[in-house]
Amino acid sequence: MFTTEQIQSAHRKVKSGADFPAYVQEIKGLGVTHYEAYVSDGRIDYHGDNQHTATVPAKYAPLTIAASPNYPLFKAELVAHQQGKTDFMTFITMCAGTGIEKWAICMDKMTCTYYDLAGNEVLVEVIPS
Repeated sequence: MFTTEQIQSAHRKVKSGADFPAYVQEIKGLGVTHYEAYVSDGRIDYHGDNQHTATVPAKYAPLTIAASPNYPLFKAELVAHQQGKTDFMTFITMCAGTGIEKWAICMDKMTCTYYDLAGNEVLVEVIPS
């Protein structure tokens, strides 16, 4: 089973959104089946087979998630991040400001789903392999 140390080691290689697909492939290889990343403080719950879960604790001071989502701005800023134009903390701050509470990655489907505070799906993307 994977450990938080293995996950954190893989995550340290991510410098921008352009590095994300390789990160997903690496942690999938460790046995991660899905995970949820919380924008408010950076904690992430990683899940694997046999109900195995590893939690990476909060990484930064809590951020306030905007109650009024701005989906068009989120989508535009997401594209910029995926093109490597912003770093991770810039992306996180943008997510909070545009009303994104968390995202969930499904390794089987290779999708990333973004959610607002009400739990509504904002965007579902296929992760490039």
